[in-house]
Amino acid sequence: MNGKIVELTGNTLTIEQVVETIRHGNSISLNENSLARCRASRKVLDDKIAEGQVIYGVNTSFGPMCNKIIHIEEIERLQINLIRSHAAGLGDLFPEEIARATLLIRLNTLVKGYSGVRIELLEFMAKMFNAGVSPVIPSQGSVGASGDLIHLAHLGLGFIGEGTLICNGEEKPAAEVLASVGLEPFHLSYKEGLAIMNGTSAMTACACFALYDSQQLLTASIATASFAMEIFGGIDDAFDPDLHGLKPHPGQVAIAEAVENMIAGSKNITFRHEVHDAVRKDEQSGVVYETETTVQDVYSLRCTPQILAPVYETIRYNRTVIECEMNSSNDNPLIIPEKNKIIHGGNFHGQSISFAMDSLRIAISTLCNLSERRLNKLLDRNLNEGLPENLIPENAGLTMGFMGSQYLATSTTAENRQLASPMSVNTISSNESNQDVVSMGTVSARLALRSVENAKHVITLEFLADLQALTFRHSGGLGEGTGKVYAKASKEYVQYNNERVFRNDLLKFRKLLFETDLLG
Repeated sequence: MNGKIVELTGNTLTIEQVVETIRHGNSISLNENSLARCRASRKVLDDKIAEGQVIYGVNTSFGPMCNKIIHIEEIERLQINLIRSHAAGLGDLFPEEIARATLLIRLNTLVKGYSGVRIELLEFMAKMFNAGVSPVIPSQGSVGASGDLIHLAHLGLGFIGEGTLICNGEEKPAAEVLASVGLEPFHLSYKEGLAIMNGTSAMTACACFALYDSQQLLTASIATASFAMEIFGGIDDAFDPDLHGLKPHPGQVAIAEAVENMIAGSKNITFRHEVHDAVRKDEQSGVVYETETTVQDVYSLRCTPQILAPVYETIRYNRTVIECEMNSSNDNPLIIPEKNKIIHGGNFHGQSISFAMDSLRIAISTLCNLSERRLNKLLDRNLNEGLPENLIPENAGLTMGFMGSQYLATSTTAENRQLASPMSVNTISSNESNQDVVSMGTVSARLALRSVENAKHVITLEFLADLQALTFRHSGGLGEGTGKVYAKASKEYVQYNNERVFRNDLLKFRKLLFETDLLG
């Protein structure tokens, strides 16, 4: 862990804090005011139990068996049985950064102070996180209705010293890993197993990283759109602020402004008056004459602001959804210490995250559609306005240039179109029909992560094609923004001539685009 500490209050965690805490190895601490509410919440629960009140999941069983009342002597064993029975996930494991984010977000939810858990559990979770111990969470299982039950059961399994945990990159038996960092398996009290499991923290962790990386994708898409304008000498008025003021969707205005800033000062852009002059030079007698001059650019250039507008707006809106969820109390029942009451409800339901991730996958698919068409324009000799076919420097036929790599963009764009199908409408009743309407939010968020990773492939390939095209023309007169990006990128790029494996370029520039400040 590094020296930076993020304080968890239950109310102020941001997407950037989650991602940076995980990726940069930040430590966490627990806010004292929040802990005071946690103590008050636990006291209310203790008092209600002492009074003999019936409280779901504390002295009752779960789901459709909630009418089975559990004897006071067995209510702690009930929590262990819940975790063991629901640790039933399969499939690939969550990436470690998603698993750690799940732990972080769950802790932030519990420290909010309405779940009735003891301070000892919160401190245990914080120590485990700060020691670099990661839960082992299978990716498949939950329906996102009573929260991420399966995923979070695997989280809780590590707490009690069962299953496995990861430390220093090695997966080992949980009790062994805990002992190596000076921790003992945690003994759960009543309500605590349920509080760990009954929430949306796994889907929110996936959504958090999907949204963060989507913002990077949008930035990269603006850059590649701007390079396309430079390479093809795009006509300037498609980005005129007066045009977008007449259809002022916030995303449309923002994207147009961003591209304008990138190409400002360019010597490659075509101005509308130049189009008029060129057409007049082609004038011939007769009713109709044809000009070789482009009067309007294709949609993948000209309509970039309109196409990316809802992508921008979806990302912006989804930020509010995800940050609301990660700072919410989303288990059941919840305790309001200020009012001395316990409320049974359904804050564990993941419909908001499910909708958000459905819309994000549609947005990312749209971004891919745009990128793939611009790539095709660069490679197709019938469309690329004089560039070499497939951007081949020499010996076309003997060498293939970008021909093979285009299949990567085509196939992943097609896959993302399939992934854009909504999950939030695919409810299937389960749990003896107690969970009769479920969100599938965890599935939706997992698919969003996959969609984002696919989109990175497409954008990386388009960016490489831009760099290759600029080795043939227009690299000397770039705009302010495009010039800065090209100055950095061109130091890393050598014209592709079939003398190296293309995948190596893809790996290198994918990392440069999404793990450095190349576009910053």
